[in-house]
Amino acid sequence: MTYRVCFVCTGNICRSPMAESVFRARIQEAGLDGLVEVDSAGTGGWHEGDGADPRTVTVLVDNGYESAHTARRFQPSWFSRLDLVIALDSSHLRALRRLAPTAQDARKVRLLRSYDPSADGDLDVPDPYYGGMDGFEECLEMVESASEGLLAAVREDMEGRVA
Repeated sequence: MTYRVCFVCTGNICRSPMAESVFRARIQEAGLDGLVEVDSAGTGGWHEGDGADPRTVTVLVDNGYESAHTARRFQPSWFSRLDLVIALDSSHLRALRRLAPTAQDARKVRLLRSYDPSADGDLDVPDPYYGGMDGFEECLEMVESASEGLLAAVREDMEGRVA
């Protein structure tokens, strides 16, 4: 049974495609590709059909990650097939929980940085869109830091389903 994770930010061109790429790499490194499916979406549809922001692509490629991406908008009907919906900031968390058709679906929504033991207080990944490259690099650092904890949580959840 495939475990499905979807990362969600505002427009699906900066933070969520970055998180998708990084987490997909972690899944492959862990030998879980084929068992875990990773994708991303936005809370809004402004950029549907567009590629990732060129700065996102640059940061990903410079750090050895894949960068192929097409933006799309998150649909409430997806909750039924997803195991985890990972919000990149608290505004996404609130929006996704409001979209959730059931209380069980709302419980699938988590903040990415809640999986980062070094995150201190503010669990939002700041939106780098209106800034320079340093914001995109900081975003990547936050995503990478949370990805190991998320991987551990996914593994634990998958083992719990098999047992």
